[in-house]
Amino acid sequence: MKAAIVEKVTGIVERAGRADGIEPVEVQWLGSGSQRLLRIYIDKPEGVTHEDCERISEHVGTVLDVEDVVPGGGYRLEVSSPGVERKLTRPKDFERFTGKKVKLVLREPIAGRKHWEGTLAGFQNDVIRLDPGGGTSLEVPLAMVNRANLKFDW
Repeated sequence: MKAAIVEKVTGIVERAGRADGIEPVEVQWLGSGSQRLLRIYIDKPEGVTHEDCERISEHVGTVLDVEDVVPGGGYRLEVSSPGVERKLTRPKDFERFTGKKVKLVLREPIAGRKHWEGTLAGFQNDVIRLDPGGGTSLEVPLAMVNRANLKFDW
């Protein structure tokens, strides 16, 4: 049932944000009972504003109530940006953020390491090209990536 709710909400967010270039990055359905939480991360190329989050929250909340998408009573709805160290999950994420610093956690080690950081040098044919520094380059199939995030230099 969680997967069905996430899929339905993702579609609602896609429709609600299309005119403004807003897209869902991730939808999470968490908790149980009175502690249920529907968390939606949205993004657009120039970045998400507080007003974008508010607009999507109002639209999605209304549709969820009218269509009774979430059965069983109350839940909390949160809409926010994915943050400066956002997850990278889809091929278009890797294409969009080429040239940015990233950190990767791999399913299996490459060159004896599962954790890598560097500049995202490219993405093609489901292969990530990473420049970890020192004049080296690493090619990682997307299927080997357990987790990928942008790396913000604080």
